[in-house]
Amino acid sequence: MPVEKTGPIHRSKSIRFCRRLWIAGLLWTLAFDGPVSAFQADSEVAADAVLQLPEKWEYSAPLIAPENRKHEPSHAQKDPTLVFAHGAWHVFMTVKLPKRSAIEYCTFKRWEDANSAKRVLLDISTSDYYCAPQVFYFTPHQKWYLVYQVGMPDSKKMWVAYSTTSNIADPASWTHAQPMLDGGENDPRTVGGLDYWIICDESKAYLFFTSLNGKMWRMWTPLDKFPLGFRDCQVALQAKIYEASHTYHIKGTEKFLTLLEQSGKRYFKVYIADRLDGPWTPLADTAAKPFASWNNIHPAAGVTQWTDNVSHGELIRATNDETLTIDPGHLEFVFQGMLEAHKRDKGYGNFQWRIGKLTPVSVKSEP
Repeated sequence: MPVEKTGPIHRSKSIRFCRRLWIAGLLWTLAFDGPVSAFQADSEVAADAVLQLPEKWEYSAPLIAPENRKHEPSHAQKDPTLVFAHGAWHVFMTVKLPKRSAIEYCTFKRWEDANSAKRVLLDISTSDYYCAPQVFYFTPHQKWYLVYQVGMPDSKKMWVAYSTTSNIADPASWTHAQPMLDGGENDPRTVGGLDYWIICDESKAYLFFTSLNGKMWRMWTPLDKFPLGFRDCQVALQAKIYEASHTYHIKGTEKFLTLLEQSGKRYFKVYIADRLDGPWTPLADTAAKPFASWNNIHPAAGVTQWTDNVSHGELIRATNDETLTIDPGHLEFVFQGMLEAHKRDKGYGNFQWRIGKLTPVSVKSEP
C-alpha cells in the first residue's frame, strides 16, 4: 500500500478563467515588450513562491555499485526508481550485463545497507534489452506497476512495457512484460522515444518521453482505460534537452515539476507547469544555473570525489501512488554518477555508472 495518499487535485472554473485572463495579459506584454518580457520574470517569481530549489547539493558515497558476482556480472548500475513501502526501500535499476541490459531489484531498510542488499534480476522479458524502469502504486487497480522500455526485433520503436504485482517485496511476482504501446503500425507515437514516464491527475494518465533531439513528448489516456488507450502524441516541450524526463506533482499545490537531463557532461534542468497538458516554464535550465550539475554539487563530509556527472535519477517521493507527489520542503535526488575523466575512450555502453544520493545543503542568507 502507498505510504501516503494524495487526494484529487481540484480546479475550479473561476481559477481556470483567471488563469486564461492572466495568460492573455502576458501574451499581450510579450507582443509589445519583445523577447525580454514580463512572462519569464513573472513566471520565475510565481515559481519561487511554490518551490525553492536548492542552490547547492552534497552527494553521498556510491550507495549501489555493481555486485561482485561470477554469473552475469554488471559493469554499471543505472536509471534508479524507488519507493519506500512496508518499512523498506525498494529500488529498481538498469544493469549493464555482458550480453544484455536488464532490470535489477534490491530492498533494504537503511541506505547504509543498500550496496550489500541481495540483488535479483527481474525475469520479466526474453528481450536482451529491457530497462529504464519506473515504479509506482496505481490506486484504482490496487497494484504496483513497473513501466519500462523493451527493444523488440524488427521494430523501429521500443515497447512502452509494463508489469504488475500485488507484492512489491517479491521480485518473482511481477507479471511478464506487456505493451502499453507495441511499436506496430497502429502505434500512435510520432517517434518511439525512450525513458517512458507515467503520471496521473484526477481524470487522465499521462505518458511523457524524450527523443534525444530537444523534444519532450506527451500522450494521455482516460484513467479508467490505463494502461491502454494512449493517444494524442504531441510535443510538450522543445528546448536544449536530451533525455530522462521525470515529472512530479508538487505537494500542496496545483503545479507540476519536470526534470530533464542534458547530454555531454551530464546535468539536470527543471521546468514547472500549472497542469500536465499545459506549457512548461524553465526554472533552472543551464549548467551555470541548473537543478543539479558539477557547478552546484560537492562530496559530503568524509566522501571522496567520485562524480561530476548528475545523470538519470529520481526525486524521492512523498507518496507511492500514481500522482507522483514530491514534498518541496524535503527534496532528495537519487542519481547515477561517474567522473567525466573516466568516460574517455569509452563508448556510452561501457560507462561505469554507480548510484548515489544528493541532499540539499542549507544556504544561509547574507547579513
